[in-house]
Amino acid sequence: MQLGQPSRTALATAYARAYHQTAREPRIFTDPLAVRIAGVTPDQLVDLETATFQDDSDMRRRRRLFLAARARFAEDTVADAVATGTRQVVILGAGLDTFAYRNPHPDVRVLEVDHPDTQEWKRQRLDAAGIELPASLTFAPVDFESQTLAAGLAAAGFDRTRPAVFVWLGVIMYLTRDTILDTLRFVAGQATPVRMVFDYLYPASASTSEEMDQRTARADLVASIGEPWLSFFTADEVAKLLRDKGFDQIDDRAAPHLISGYLGVAPLKVSAVAPHVLCAMRTG
Repeated sequence: MQLGQPSRTALATAYARAYHQTAREPRIFTDPLAVRIAGVTPDQLVDLETATFQDDSDMRRRRRLFLAARARFAEDTVADAVATGTRQVVILGAGLDTFAYRNPHPDVRVLEVDHPDTQEWKRQRLDAAGIELPASLTFAPVDFESQTLAAGLAAAGFDRTRPAVFVWLGVIMYLTRDTILDTLRFVAGQATPVRMVFDYLYPASASTSEEMDQRTARADLVASIGEPWLSFFTADEVAKLLRDKGFDQIDDRAAPHLISGYLGVAPLKVSAVAPHVLCAMRTG
């Protein structure tokens, strides 16, 4: 993202999540605040999503379903953790995520970590939409150019000695491998049980020629707005990284399987480069 400006990919995700609430497609994830925080009318969402993603309607639909499915997967993980006693949720790269404002657990603290510019933009959106800030929410602005995640969360009063869930969606592909490893190391050091949800992209080398063209077009688009993809992993690579950091339970799902599971239909064909989302847990 550019300094002084909010993340454009965060805004694009917000538009897709909002459009999912109004589109004629199976509802995977329900978010009554998605359209309000996006700051546009339902009629405007169609044109905005088309202009933002610039690809065919089927690709946009599949992307929307994945974004909805990964959000539901994350919130299902949070619910499972809360049911077993966890009372801290950290959302890394929160963008326009609305979980904290729909949080059904008043005794669960939610910390939103994001770049100060994106966070200020979000506050303006919340104010314009008339969405109140709950007492259970804490903003933790972190500029990773000058501050560590550990320092930012410490300043926000995060408790390292208690279990937590970390939600990290739509972020790691924009980070260097060293930054990703530092974050995994930090999360693994949290009091157990600790859970982490994140998504990742496969290397383009695993794709067919048609998939390669689609990936190249998408990569060129995000690079053109100053948010290039930097890191890619296979499922085996991710599993090894997580186990090396001490995570002992990993639930990794390719996008087509995740979507079909929520829709209750037969598993869809899995592309070699379909995005993945996973939950990793360290129990001791």
